[in-house]
Amino acid sequence: MARDFPLPPVVFNVSTPTYRQRHPIPEAAPSQPAASIVDEKPLLEELGINMRLVWRKTLSILHPLRSADPSIHADADLSGPFLFVLSFGLFQLLAGKLHFGIALGSATLASLFLYFVFSKISAGRPGRPDLRRCASLVGYGMLPMVIFSAVSLFLPRGGRLIFGVAMGFVHWSTRVCATLLASTAKEHRGLIAFSCWLVYALFALLVIF
Repeated sequence: MARDFPLPPVVFNVSTPTYRQRHPIPEAAPSQPAASIVDEKPLLEELGINMRLVWRKTLSILHPLRSADPSIHADADLSGPFLFVLSFGLFQLLAGKLHFGIALGSATLASLFLYFVFSKISAGRPGRPDLRRCASLVGYGMLPMVIFSAVSLFLPRGGRLIFGVAMGFVHWSTRVCATLLASTAKEHRGLIAFSCWLVYALFALLVIF
């Protein structure tokens, strides 16, 4: 015969604080209005890249028979030159040559070389270009070399034609860079032009060979 086991009654103590009462949830701070996207600066402007200035400098160089305006290139920037060196390496890659590092290293050495030459011939003269401006002018002078690198994809290799075209583009680059560099030392224009010719002849040889 089954026995009945009496169970004690369960009593809930309502006076015991609950979990929420022991750990109150902090109230959320009033949300701040989100900043308008229209008020934010463009990414290129935050990085210090002025594409309008780069485009103006590019247009001033594109005419092979017209001298570039030195006042436009007074503000040295490296975004345009880096773009031109990168484009030069890209066209060389299309020709089956991996010259990205060589092009960047050659442009750096060329900037140091022209800065050294210019510092020697204009020692103590106010207004001489610094290393950053030399690098900027060498880079913008690379624009004809970029065009030659693209044109060389359609020219036969090893013939006289490509050498003749190369000399034309080297003269164009030399004229651009020498005009901008010699704006403060016109009496040494010949020496500066010869130094620039050596620099861009090296880039032309990279394209031909």
